[in-house]
Order: sequence, then C-alpha cells, then structure tokens
Amino acid sequence: MVVLVVAPLAAAACAFAWPARGRALALGTAVLLASAAALLAFAVAQEGGVVHAVGGWGAPLGIDLRADGLGALLSLLVALVALPATVHAVADAAGRPDDAAGRLLWPLWLLLLGGLNALFLSADVFNLYVTLELTGLSAVALVALAGGAAALEAALRYLFVGLGGSLLFLMGVALVYGAHGSVALPILAERVTGGPVDAAALALMTGGLLLKGALFPLHFWLPSAHANAPAPVSAVLSALVVKGAFCILLRLWFESFGALATPEAGVLLGLLGGGAILWGSLQALAQARLKLLIAYSTVAQLGYLFLLFPLAFPRAQGWPDAALWSGAVVYLMAHALAKAAMFLAAGNLLRVAGHDRFAELEGFARVLPVSAFAFGLAGISIVGLPPSGGFVGKWQLLLASFEHGPWWGVAVIAAGTLLAAAYVTRVMLCAFAPGMEAPGPGGPAAPLGDRGDRGASAAMEWSAFALGLAAVALGLLAEAPAELLGPPPGAGAGR
Repeated sequence: MVVLVVAPLAAAACAFAWPARGRALALGTAVLLASAAALLAFAVAQEGGVVHAVGGWGAPLGIDLRADGLGALLSLLVALVALPATVHAVADAAGRPDDAAGRLLWPLWLLLLGGLNALFLSADVFNLYVTLELTGLSAVALVALAGGAAALEAALRYLFVGLGGSLLFLMGVALVYGAHGSVALPILAERVTGGPVDAAALALMTGGLLLKGALFPLHFWLPSAHANAPAPVSAVLSALVVKGAFCILLRLWFESFGALATPEAGVLLGLLGGGAILWGSLQALAQARLKLLIAYSTVAQLGYLFLLFPLAFPRAQGWPDAALWSGAVVYLMAHALAKAAMFLAAGNLLRVAGHDRFAELEGFARVLPVSAFAFGLAGISIVGLPPSGGFVGKWQLLLASFEHGPWWGVAVIAAGTLLAAAYVTRVMLCAFAPGMEAPGPGGPAAPLGDRGDRGASAAMEWSAFALGLAAVALGLLAEAPAELLGPPPGAGAGR
C-alpha cells in the first residue's frame, strides 16, 4: 500500500525537478504500480484485508490505509488502466518538442495516479476529501494542458464544479467530526445512529460526490472536459477519476451510514441513474464528434452503477447480496477498461486525421485497423454482449431487477442497451464504410480529412487494443475478482 501511494508522488516530484526524465519515470512507475497492486491483491486474498497505520499512529489519532477486497481491486484497476495509458502517452509524446506543457504532463500524471491509489485505500472521510482534491486538481490541470480555448474553458468549468463539490463534502466531514469525534470509517460505522446531524452530513457529502461523479443532471461539466483533454488523460478521467466519487459513495452508504440507507433514498439515486442512462445515450447518438460520443457514453454508463442502490436497499439488513455486489463492481471495472480503450483509439484517429468528425472519417479502419478492432472490442463490453465483463455486470443487475424490483430497472437497462448498441454500431459502420484506402509505401492514398502531421505508432494502437481485450476477457475471468471482492462493506452489520 505504501508503494502504491508514495512511489507515484515521489516520482512526480522527481519528474518536476528533472523534466527530461519525466517519460522514463512515468513508465517505470506504471510498471512498479502494476507489480505492487498485484502483490496487494494477493495479500488481501490470503489475509482478507490489510491495514497500515501511517507513521505508526493508527485511528482514531492517526491515519490508516486499508485494503479490503474493494480497495485491492480498485488499486489493481488503476494499474491495469495506467500502464497502457502511460505507454500511449509516452509514444504520443515521442518526437514532440519538449515545451512547458510537455514538462508539466508527467508530474501531473503521476500525481493523479498517486491520488487515485490513496483515495481507494483511505480509511477515513477527511483523507478521502484530501485525495479527492489531489485527483481533482491534477485532472483539471491535465485537461488544461491540451491548450486552446475549448480545453481551457472545459478545465475552468471542471475546476469550479470540483471546488463546489469539495466544499459540500468538507462541510459534511466537519459535521461528522463534530458529532462523533472521529472521521475513521470503521468507527463511524459504530457511532452513526441516523440522527438529523448524521442525515445532514450524509446529504452534504452525497451532494458533493454526485457533482464530482457527474451523475445526471449534474453531468454538464463532464463531456467537454473529457472530449477536449489529451487522449490518455481522457482515458484515465473516464475510467478512474469519476469512479472515485462513486466508490466513496459505496463506502458511506454501505459501510458507515448504513442506518440512513433507506429504500426511498435508494430509489432516488436509482432514478437519477436511470435518467443518466437514457439522456447520456441519446446525447451520444446525436454527436458529430467521436470523443464527444464517448464522453456522453460515460454519462450513460455511470448511470448503471447507481442502479445498485435501489436494488440493494430493500433487502435484508440493507446490503446487496454477493452476486449483485460483485456484478456491480465487475461492471465498474469493465466500463473502466472499455472506455479507456475507446478514448485511446479515438486519440489515435485524432492523431492521424487531425480531427474526430464523423462526416470525414468514413473507412478509417483501413488506415487504423488495430484501433478500429480495439474500439469494437470495447463496444462489445459497453453494449453488454457476452462474454464481456459488461455482460456479467448487466446480467446481475437484470436478475436483481426481475427478482426484487424495481420493475422500471429492467426497462431502463434494456433501453440503455439498445441505445448503446446503436451508437457503437454507428462508429463501426463509419469505420468500415467505403471512403478511405489502406496506406501504401508513401502513406495513405486518400487523405483523412485535415490530416495530422504524424501517424499513430504501434505502441499507441496496441495499448488501446490491450484495454479492449481486457474488457472482454474480464467476463471470462469474472470469478476471480468476485472472490477477491468478498462481501459488501458493512455486510452483516446491524442497521
């Protein structure tokens, strides 16, 4: 756990001090994080959980890092997404002038990875706030590095929304500490009784997290931020950063504030999730740019995760059963891998063509066959076709909706699946439509619109393919993360 948090932060400081070594530091740290995350997952599988008291001072006086099944899986997900995305970013930067934006990319990139790991392993609400700020500010700066008026406008909107969400969350943390004298999640699970102060604190923290997590109708900042950021940054934002807020919600609602987890609250969150599925999917269908389509798809796919709440809370003790719980987390992982693959593939196309407008990209599979194949694999998981990880997650949500309600969950999942199939098919039809010729010895015979000055390297194409393949393979290997995940946080605790 210490390596997962400290190594990227230390590497970020080194990359800032020695900019010329930034790429090597980023790539080496990504490999190190993959190794450390695998070792942590193995330790959690053997011991059931790992706790590290920072500086030897544990809760309630000090700070604990804690890896249960959820934390270990999410740290592993960070590594699985970060390694291909870092390879893509390094390959994309190769040969480019080392300007100020290029020198700042690697420290910010490493800060973001360190903040994500710290967020997923934090065991108290104040450090969750700190890590939310670290990841949010790093993400805003990375969006701004793309340059141009659109990127700067998107970054400013992202910044103001993030600050507003952080303020709400911090107000809730202050109420919690004032009422219970602790911010540690396990201690709060014992002390929270569901009084008005607890309800106000949970409402404030939830509101802030919904704003940061871009749940409909608070998603207005996400499409422009994700669509205008550099491709590797878009991949990490969509795959990991917005998941941070959702995972904190899981910790709060299923672990520390279980006394307030009522069916009515679950239905409200589920209805917002259903609205996200339908609105995000319809908006994705209407887009003229590929990256905007993918960004609105993220809005829609986040909605499926929030269907967990109405499906879980009516059950005994208010906790989801093991199948529903593992299905939701597997869906989260599948979406992260698939969406990262889509953004990297779109980045390859943008690099080659100089733009991502559908009207001028027909037949791009002839020029970028690996990227087109990667997008198709990711699309299989986004739609929820077997045997992908997306299918496993959607199937568990559908089963729970059929067996326990709410009935509208079935209709929303079915409609969202059809709409996802429509916008993924739209991209694939564009990819294989006539209009472009395969590249010859002197380059493509037909120009791709306003062609960029360089093509996509093999490393850039195959990094996208690896993520798309992982999203599909996750469905075949879903038992492994389900076993590591274990029961939901707080399962078996009294209400």
